[in-house]
Amino acid sequence: MTWSATARGAHQPDNTAFTQQRLPAWQPLLSASITLPLFFCAGLAFIGLGLGLYYSSNGIKELEYDYTGNPGTGNCSLCAAADQDHAPPPSCSCAWYFSLPELFQGPVYLYYELTNFYQNDRRYSVSRDDEQLSGLPSALRHPANECAPYQLSATGLPIAPCGAIANSLFNDTFSLWHQRRADGSYVEVPLDRTGIAWWTDYHVKFHNPPLVNGSLALAFYGTARPPNWPRPVYELSADPNNTGFINQDFVVWMRTAALPTFRKLYARIRQGNYSAGLPRGAYRVNITYNYPVRAFGGHKRIIFSSISWMGGKNPFLGIAYLVVGSLCILTGFVMLVVYIRYQDQNDEDEDEE
Repeated sequence: MTWSATARGAHQPDNTAFTQQRLPAWQPLLSASITLPLFFCAGLAFIGLGLGLYYSSNGIKELEYDYTGNPGTGNCSLCAAADQDHAPPPSCSCAWYFSLPELFQGPVYLYYELTNFYQNDRRYSVSRDDEQLSGLPSALRHPANECAPYQLSATGLPIAPCGAIANSLFNDTFSLWHQRRADGSYVEVPLDRTGIAWWTDYHVKFHNPPLVNGSLALAFYGTARPPNWPRPVYELSADPNNTGFINQDFVVWMRTAALPTFRKLYARIRQGNYSAGLPRGAYRVNITYNYPVRAFGGHKRIIFSSISWMGGKNPFLGIAYLVVGSLCILTGFVMLVVYIRYQDQNDEDEDEE
């Protein structure tokens, strides 16, 4: 046996059905009797699912208010006037008054919405340091280059948290008040601010650095706050379990949105006398107006929403299923007409022969 023959034998696959591709296979022959029922059944299934999704979405209640503060749109316009120079406005407060004619079925979710804000911009979306956000001490002192120009402060201190995403943290605040019928006074509606972030984000991706002598402030010693923040990260909340990198609002904001108009969860209303929803009556939302949006032509909205088994209000998914189902049925009818026409023609040709 020559050397070449030996080499070929060494590299030759085993003579098995798998390696020699002799496994049995099903090769369907698609005929009209198989294809047409598939199209009609798929179309009916998509239409049924689409109708369910669409009517479920329409059953979700939403109440929204644009508090951007354009001239003549309410008392928030006074706060927006401070934003006309494209600079962060000073702390300003305004209010939104509304009435509910009937029970707003719970649980009620409170969102804020921003428009014309492109969190999906490539440079913006990578402007963060995930190792720093995971609490790694070395990354805390040496932020990643992707964070530039929010990597180091003017004095050369590392910024924590670094990057454009953290620097643009949404910082408007809201409180909800319900008017009593007896004396007309307002009582505060409890807002549940816990558990608003994704579980994987809060428990896996975000961690504070190890405490120094039991102090989180000492753990961040030698770092600088982001330029647009009024306070350092370890003072985001008085609750020690909700401050630093594990602050719920901060974690929610750091999950960037894919579209320029997006909502982020602010709170749930499900405690005390409001566990079943918001009763009928008059309400007031106190708004602390901090976040500038007029510089990029954006809008700010506050939204109260209920949910269903499919989540929040989103008619697009139901409409998409209805369109696809209709196209399947339409395609099936077209194929049926073509089949009948050519079948009759074939029969005539056979009769002539």
